[in-house]
Amino acid sequence: MIRTRFTELFGIKHPVVQGGMQNVGCAELASAVSNAGALGIITALTQPTPRDLVKEIERTRQMTDKPFGVNLTILPAIKPIPYEEYAQAIVDSGIKIVETAGNNPERFLPAFKRAGIKVIHKCTSVRHGLTAEKIGCDAVSIDGFECAGHPGEDDIPGLVLIPAAADKIKIPIIASGGFGDGRGLVAALALGAHGINMGTRFLATKEAPVHKNMKRKIVDSDERQTTLILRTLRHTGRVYRNSVANEVLQVEARPGETELADILSLVSGERSRKVLTDGDMEAGIWWTGMVMGLIRDIPTVKELVERIVNEAEELIKARLPALLY
Repeated sequence: MIRTRFTELFGIKHPVVQGGMQNVGCAELASAVSNAGALGIITALTQPTPRDLVKEIERTRQMTDKPFGVNLTILPAIKPIPYEEYAQAIVDSGIKIVETAGNNPERFLPAFKRAGIKVIHKCTSVRHGLTAEKIGCDAVSIDGFECAGHPGEDDIPGLVLIPAAADKIKIPIIASGGFGDGRGLVAALALGAHGINMGTRFLATKEAPVHKNMKRKIVDSDERQTTLILRTLRHTGRVYRNSVANEVLQVEARPGETELADILSLVSGERSRKVLTDGDMEAGIWWTGMVMGLIRDIPTVKELVERIVNEAEELIKARLPALLY
């Protein structure tokens, strides 16, 4: 068993975290991850109201007695989101682990701390990680350029970003972006992290609540089939390179300054949900990372977590020591 500062602090068996994924982080997936000894995360804003979030937390508790957390992603939105109400629902539900992402979560920390909640903040740069440490977060998840979703605007890959963060940040670090097997876990630990965060890899599991066409597309694709959109708006997102993503890029390439209104109909959440639920892979944009190039099957969550940990232990115990002479 691999023990790290992160597993000790958060009371989990394996140093593996399931990232918070909109419309994916539900009870079925999060409970399966936690039951496998890793840290499952349900996504607050997947639920339409704070009351629905409370129900989802209770549903997750019925499926696992292991630690799990709630992701609260704080971003500007066209339709105002009652973030304070979601945060209060988390507190009232007795959750003890929260993953925050997006904007600075400082305004929520006093209430979380009073409730005994440990906070992991997702960052895309060392400077943001240092800020998270300063304001009182308990751990940071460092997203490298390879990740699905929002890699930030600095374009620093994990091989540099993770050890750069480890050199300066004193609280536990979770490495995110490009991880999907035991080799990645060992590499992350060697670079100074205390565990790994996986999103895309957990999408391609039997328990993931997405259409089988998405899972198969991930397996059949390679590391070259993502692209970056919304760069002109400084809200860069890594998505699968389908026809809708290409259309967004065409709009962004037009002369003149791109505005959100120019592409809003293409990147709408409603269109993206159709990809997840209906399996129409050209209905909208969908988030996925370069790690697709390492994904070859659709196992159960338990099979995946056990495989990653066993492979990592074998590397640490047998293969790597054999290189020494």
